[in-house]
Amino acid sequence: MPQSPTDSTDPKPSSPDSKEPSPSSSRIGGPPVWMLLLLLVGSLLMLSQWMAETPSKITYSFFDQQVQEGNVRIIEIRGQQVFGEFRIPPLASKLQAEIHPSKETAGDTTPGESTTNSGDDLQPSDLTKRLDKKFVVTLLHPWPEDELFRFWRKHGVDSIDPNPPADYGNLLYAIWLVILVAMMVGMWYFFMRSRDQMMGGGMLGSITRSPARRYDNEEGKRTTFDDVAGLDGVKRDLKEVVEFLKDPEKFQRLGARVPKGVLLMGPPGTGKTLLAKAVAGEADVPFFSINGSEFIQLFVGVGASRVRDMFKTAKAAAPAILFIDEIDAVGRQRGAGLGGGHDEREQTLNQILSEMDGFTPTTSVILIAATNRPDVLDPALLRPGRFDRHVTVDRPTVAARKQLFEVHTREMPIADDVDFDRLARATVGLTGADIRNLANEAALWATRNNQDVVTNDDFEFARDKVLMGARRDDVLTEDEKRITAYHEVGHTLLAWFLPGCDRVHKVTIIPRGRSLGVTQLVAEEDRHNMSEHQMHAMLAMVLGGRTAEKIVFDEYSAGAENDLMRATDMARKMVTLWGMSERLGPVAYQKSDDNPFLGREMAHEHRQHSEHTAQIIDEEVAKILHAAADRAKQTLDEHSDHLTSLSEALLESEVLDEDQIRAIIGPSVHQKTKPLSAISSPLTLRHHDP
Repeated sequence: MPQSPTDSTDPKPSSPDSKEPSPSSSRIGGPPVWMLLLLLVGSLLMLSQWMAETPSKITYSFFDQQVQEGNVRIIEIRGQQVFGEFRIPPLASKLQAEIHPSKETAGDTTPGESTTNSGDDLQPSDLTKRLDKKFVVTLLHPWPEDELFRFWRKHGVDSIDPNPPADYGNLLYAIWLVILVAMMVGMWYFFMRSRDQMMGGGMLGSITRSPARRYDNEEGKRTTFDDVAGLDGVKRDLKEVVEFLKDPEKFQRLGARVPKGVLLMGPPGTGKTLLAKAVAGEADVPFFSINGSEFIQLFVGVGASRVRDMFKTAKAAAPAILFIDEIDAVGRQRGAGLGGGHDEREQTLNQILSEMDGFTPTTSVILIAATNRPDVLDPALLRPGRFDRHVTVDRPTVAARKQLFEVHTREMPIADDVDFDRLARATVGLTGADIRNLANEAALWATRNNQDVVTNDDFEFARDKVLMGARRDDVLTEDEKRITAYHEVGHTLLAWFLPGCDRVHKVTIIPRGRSLGVTQLVAEEDRHNMSEHQMHAMLAMVLGGRTAEKIVFDEYSAGAENDLMRATDMARKMVTLWGMSERLGPVAYQKSDDNPFLGREMAHEHRQHSEHTAQIIDEEVAKILHAAADRAKQTLDEHSDHLTSLSEALLESEVLDEDQIRAIIGPSVHQKTKPLSAISSPLTLRHHDP
């Protein structure tokens, strides 16, 4: 899938031919693999030698006794020492008895056990064990006579070697020891070389260095404004920055000053990162990218050091774009929150403010930052002279959404029945990331069904999954299914017959997400405001499901929990924020969330009205909700036959769209019956699990 033109994702690394390599490309790796393998083999060989069987040291008299008993099989003479092998390892007690005949020894032993001790070193616990099969003994004379050889052969010694080959065991051990020391020195050299390059010659060089990644533009791979679908107003605001980077003398000639910082504000997924890359691509300048969370690390003072290094690097590459994503991670209000602020984060923020003040009017470095929480940023960061241009990157319009669908389906085989204009009108409120996800879900569903093209039904399925949730495999009982059907039909009838409500697009009793049933509404057009009569109609529609349950079953269910929460919240805002109560008048009784920090809410008096006023607010909220419930009951009583017929049809088919509803109960009260292609913003009412 192609990259979304409106997604705020991390930029891709530059190609190997880029002028500036990626941060990881210049690092020195560890020791070569062959060195590690050689070290492992040598260690294993040395370990095997250490674990090899050690010959038992015996006396010459004991050796002579064993020869006479025919228990010696092999003899090798090395100078004055004889290395041999017993046929059957004798008991250690016999050696002890030979050395100290007066001492009593232990009795029988377990065959196969041995010891490496001999002579006076034997302990009482070792006397029941056997000696090792191999032994070593010192001769009385350095050169044995021929009679001694004949004596040994006479008593059954199978092999006598007076001139054995030289023993290179000690030499091999010494060689491996030298190799081990050499490899340790080599590993130490690689470590020191890697540390010097990573730390830049200083002990904390790699820690205090800025982790900002540089991406140089290449021909054919540049991101420009043509890659950003929609957002025409935002692109107009940023073109001035591009012109300054291309021709700064043009502005300096008239004494104009280009903003030092540009703050991109908007919901997640609207394309803030892509816009910053497009500015760098249009101006054909280097693009430095860093996330706000990368400043704060383990050590105190690292954040400020990284800020200094980041601005120094950007100035050296000027003209350039310096982009800080999620700046709210480091730019939050200082001193906010319970117990004060975070010292390290505030130090980093102070350094950012200081560096921005150090920009001269002729510095060709533009700082662009992105956030979806501008309300938590420090006021000093937003003042003129720092981030003195604020650009709102809002959700795309209908035309922009159509362009987004076209962009995200470039590599998909699309069927002829797919209408991007219809899809754009049916997805009001979705961001570029949402639309990319919807297109991907449609392609996945078509793939599961072994289709060659992506059809309109695939997009409808993906739209339902994104907006209403994935279909659940729960099996409802007949009673639960009937209650859910009448509940959803109650919403549907109120939205169908009350002016001011949104259009009904689809109603279903198939469990999706956390809900048992869903009534999906769509607005006639992109809406930025709502009148009082529309709010009252919306409240009646929201309470319609609960009212239908009371009319048919004479009781309420727990499925109306979400409806009550939404209705209460809207009614309270009507009274306390929007002045829609005649009894209270045009007064706002609820503070806005300007300081979304626990500490400031506790430090300041939150409520600014009396207990009597609070009681009146509660009464007015209840009055509005009761009026909405009465209106819902009156409307449903007038259309009781439609309530029954539509509920039975929903129980039978489980899903009804607008055309099917119109065929059962007739046209709605909306000004005209528009075709399905005119639908727009979705609003879902969910019947939640109890």
